[in-house]
Amino acid sequence: MTWQSILAISSGGALGALARSYINIFINSKYSFSIPVSTITVNLVGSLVIGILFALFYKHQIMDSYLRSFLIAGFLGAFTTFSTFAMESVYLVNMNIYLALWYISINLVGSIILAFLGYKLILFFY
Repeated sequence: MTWQSILAISSGGALGALARSYINIFINSKYSFSIPVSTITVNLVGSLVIGILFALFYKHQIMDSYLRSFLIAGFLGAFTTFSTFAMESVYLVNMNIYLALWYISINLVGSIILAFLGYKLILFFY
């Protein structure tokens, strides 16, 4: 791995982590939900965006590895949060199994559907 790749991933990661933190603070300060909606939000938005980016890179033959590293491994890697999702799922299982299953389903199924839609929409319309 080159120093340029390290710089691209780490700078994208810093921005992605800040964006996720801002969204968490914003949602949690304005709304109260029985499930962690801020985590669902970043995971679903991140999945849609990664689908869009993959389609754009494919459609326009963008081969810039630093741009991909910055956006996908860096920004989206830090923006979305599987480990937080996992721990919140464990917490919800201990509180209410039905809420936990709902939360897990929204994250998993919703993320896959939105990544697919983002990818297909770009290939279809752009």
